[in-house]
Amino acid sequence: MRARLAIAVSGIRCELREVVLRAKPPALLQASPKGTVPVLVDTKGVVVEHSLDIMMWALRRNDPENWLVPEQRDLPTMLDLVAECDGAFKHQLDRYKYPQRYDCETGEVWRDAAVDWLQSLETRLKSDAYLFGARPALADMAVAPFIRQFAHVDAQWFAQQPWPRLCQWLENWKKSALFASVMSKYPAWQEGNPGEVFPLPQQAG
Repeated sequence: MRARLAIAVSGIRCELREVVLRAKPPALLQASPKGTVPVLVDTKGVVVEHSLDIMMWALRRNDPENWLVPEQRDLPTMLDLVAECDGAFKHQLDRYKYPQRYDCETGEVWRDAAVDWLQSLETRLKSDAYLFGARPALADMAVAPFIRQFAHVDAQWFAQQPWPRLCQWLENWKKSALFASVMSKYPAWQEGNPGEVFPLPQQAG
């Protein structure tokens, strides 16, 4: 999702190919043998395989809302926060969300292990509406999709935690036009067919 967020806000027109991972098309495996998504292939044939790298690819070409230039601190500091999300928090999220997949009897121990980091986001949001100031930046858009996943595992438990600012930040993001624009469902792409135009003109920006 976060790759789509960055491409949508950049306004860079792409051909989107929705794939079903249990039936990976040969074109996906040819572009990226690891067979995971998202994958971006630019017009020069350069392959970008990770969602954060795709975000950076898009925003370095066009960043109309200054996601790479936060009001507070700098890009390296934002990337440090995103690395925390992609590292320890994502590890905990996966095991909380899919405990059986990781031979865990319950996901609650992993849920509880994530509390301190989520509390740090609540603390960060005490003075501003977003993680690095009064407007959204890269960190918000890179982190929010994973907080959304975490919250949806047990929405009632999440809502009862002492994180009112974090909950409001998440709700504001989920109600945004940008979020709505990347939530469209697309048919699975078939070899030989064109992909979908993304973003649509009304989605850009």
